[in-house]
Amino acid sequence: MDTREAYTKMITAYPGGWLAMAAALGMTKDALENRVYERKGQQINVHTAMQLQAFSQTTLFAEAISQESGGIFVKLPDLNECDHEELLGKFNQLYAELGQLSEKFSHHTQDGRIDRREKKDLTNTSQQIHRTVQELMILTFAIYCPREAESEKGRE
Repeated sequence: MDTREAYTKMITAYPGGWLAMAAALGMTKDALENRVYERKGQQINVHTAMQLQAFSQTTLFAEAISQESGGIFVKLPDLNECDHEELLGKFNQLYAELGQLSEKFSHHTQDGRIDRREKKDLTNTSQQIHRTVQELMILTFAIYCPREAESEKGRE
């Protein structure tokens, strides 16, 4: 996902869509469209992108920047509510995602080639697996290394 796609998804995720988001940002719909589609030399600046993300209650801007930078975005789980059941749930989620990747791989490679759409699909699935693994490790350390987690909180 590139930043423009993230902007449009955040805008459509906001109740009322383009008109409501433009009003929330203090601009007209045309002004917002000009910035998103980079008309007349206009662009979305980082501050506005962060506002879009906050208003839409998503992490799409962070995800797009991470992907464009060659990485992935991992939203940290709420450690106040972590327990063994949540950890088990993450493992189950990981198993399901690995199954999806295996199924997609089999399907997309049947003809001996992977096209652009298939590559994007496999990449998105693998990036979700990376996020799940990172969330799993964060939960694991929060449960099984509680002293470290407390000392790290004190440094913030």
